[in-house]
Amino acid sequence: MMHVDAPESSPNESGERWKRIVGTLAGVFLGLVFLVATYGKMFDPRAFAEAIRADGLDFLIPSEPLALLMLVAEAALGLALVLNLRRLWILIPTALLVAFFLFLTGRVYVAWLNGEDPAMASCGCFGNLVDHTPPEAFWRDVVLLLPATVLAFLGRPRTSGFPWARSFAVLGFALGVGVFVWRAPDLELDDFATRLKPGVRAAEICVGRGEDEICLTSPALEPLLAEGRHIVVIADLADESFIQAVIDQTDELYERDADPTLPQVLVLHSGEKTDEATVNFPFLTGGAPLSLKYAPRSLLRPLYRSLPRTFLLVDGRVLRTWSGFPPLAGLRAE
Repeated sequence: MMHVDAPESSPNESGERWKRIVGTLAGVFLGLVFLVATYGKMFDPRAFAEAIRADGLDFLIPSEPLALLMLVAEAALGLALVLNLRRLWILIPTALLVAFFLFLTGRVYVAWLNGEDPAMASCGCFGNLVDHTPPEAFWRDVVLLLPATVLAFLGRPRTSGFPWARSFAVLGFALGVGVFVWRAPDLELDDFATRLKPGVRAAEICVGRGEDEICLTSPALEPLLAEGRHIVVIADLADESFIQAVIDQTDELYERDADPTLPQVLVLHSGEKTDEATVNFPFLTGGAPLSLKYAPRSLLRPLYRSLPRTFLLVDGRVLRTWSGFPPLAGLRAE
């Protein structure tokens, strides 16, 4: 039986095949980056909205609806690329979104080089769960996004039919993400969506690098948190609900101040700095003492979705967390 060799592919066909492979892999990689970035922000859309306001991007659309729209778009483009929907109506918005991300991180990087301290420098495309400096955020985005975006245009599918099934999958996924982001602020997700959760050590909650690094147990902040039992409240001192919660528990605060065996209450805030270790709040009858300590917003913001947020710290490790200011009387036996 005569054996007939298969015809060799032409150099042009081989080149097109490699373009399709490279373009597909680049698109899938870029789509996964988008999906991870969406995941990093979708549990705390309010923090993303704050970043939008800080960047002055809410001049046409309010920050919270804009945050919702951007997360939906990011999720939709991410899944479309993973499903190899590399049509121009996907790739062009993708390239614009990448350019937008690079513009944002680049602007913060330039401000940092000029000696400024951007308020939202700790919140980038991957949300508050990822700690990074401005140069790290910019160069990370350049390396992850720019080459993949360019390569994703190679070997685009040339089929004439419309990809209905994949398009409907992307649409359904985007709608699901939108509903979740809309409802996320009302869901009990704080331990999942922040860096503060049971089991974490206070010494591991840090921000910055090298000489600029500051942690909850840093000498400049509150080194005593490394040992003993403390109830730590992250709060806005001007928040009326926090003020009322303190007023309602005045007697308990007096008792704790007189009994060193009970966990002492420490309030961390990022408002006006103070050098006082103990502050008598004038709105309390008699002035119940509270230990008050300033901490940089960049350190505190990744630890909460809404204020106040409270955690019980035992020998430097987070034992429990609460949304709000819990009843202090119920913490005696812990």
